[in-house]
Amino acid sequence: MKLVIDANIPAADACFAPFGTPIRVPGREISAAEVADADALIVRSVTQVNEALLADSRVGFVGTCTIGTDHVDQAFLEERGIGFASAPGCNAEAVVDYVLSSLLTLAERKGWSLGERSVGIVGVGNVGNRLLARLTALGVPTLVCDPPRAEREGTQGFAELDELIDRCDVLCLHTPLVASGPYATHHLLDAQRINELAPGSILLNAGRGDCVDSLALRSRLAGKGDITAVLDVWEQEPAIDPSLRDLAALATPHIAGYSLDGKLRGSWMIHQALARHLGQPSRLTFSELCPPPALASLTLEQALPVDDALRLCTRAVYDVRRDHDMLQRQVLGLGMTKGFDRCRADYPLRREFATLNVQLSEEAVALEGMLRGAGFGVSSN
Repeated sequence: MKLVIDANIPAADACFAPFGTPIRVPGREISAAEVADADALIVRSVTQVNEALLADSRVGFVGTCTIGTDHVDQAFLEERGIGFASAPGCNAEAVVDYVLSSLLTLAERKGWSLGERSVGIVGVGNVGNRLLARLTALGVPTLVCDPPRAEREGTQGFAELDELIDRCDVLCLHTPLVASGPYATHHLLDAQRINELAPGSILLNAGRGDCVDSLALRSRLAGKGDITAVLDVWEQEPAIDPSLRDLAALATPHIAGYSLDGKLRGSWMIHQALARHLGQPSRLTFSELCPPPALASLTLEQALPVDDALRLCTRAVYDVRRDHDMLQRQVLGLGMTKGFDRCRADYPLRREFATLNVQLSEEAVALEGMLRGAGFGVSSN
């Protein structure tokens, strides 16, 4: 059995060699010729899986080690009887880590505290739900918008997008890309809504780049310059708009979910799905794939202001400024398209907040609830 696998998928041998011969190919280079004699295809979001890719292949199973599926033509797969699986929630914790690292960085730069801002979450799925839980635990006022869920579950607890724009200081987008229909998200934040953002607002997009009208956002940032943008996803990746990148307070190359834990979880979930598709047993456990973290614990001997303690622990695990600087550095050396992809291909090791246990002395024990709410393990002496 031949399996064509995106070269950036970790633990490919451990997860897929039991089923056949893994052939690693860079995701953007996976072509119809590469998959013509393949039995299975394992991808990430950079590979467009559609009729053009698979029409003349013998592929019987496609797995994407990602939350999103908008790069996969599922209708074509179903029509051809090709098995399909994604990895919903695999890197959701990492995306929430990214959001908190970004907000704490902006709070430090601008001189406010996280608890002083209200956050609107657009899209309350795997990522949005986890972000809501952590922000609530941190005492951050939060509103949520998710029209499909509101229709299924009732409107209580959900707000309209325009209400979030009116009432929230921070707008976080965590929506899938839906091209058409009643819940289309393409340019969900169009020129009108971008212009309605109040001065001082923060727009953070870690969902899909096409959900924001990039030209309108660039115009607002370059013109009035009175809002702040944190962008991890972009229109026309990897050939993103260099002017918009320069105007964003934090600009990163679609890596919000790129923790080692999230990647390994995605590989393991598709391993399980392929085993089910083939009717074979799976004896591989997730814990077997995960190495111990380089930094397993740290100790706070004294109390700190809450935001300072959160920043200290956050940056011990993940500092978003590193990824912002990495994109600038790679683009300077390689140009936008190659630099963007190089960042993703050579992404440095990153773990999730939950891999760090924070030990608190008696003097610092008051921080326990906030640190636990942020996602860290906590123990006290």
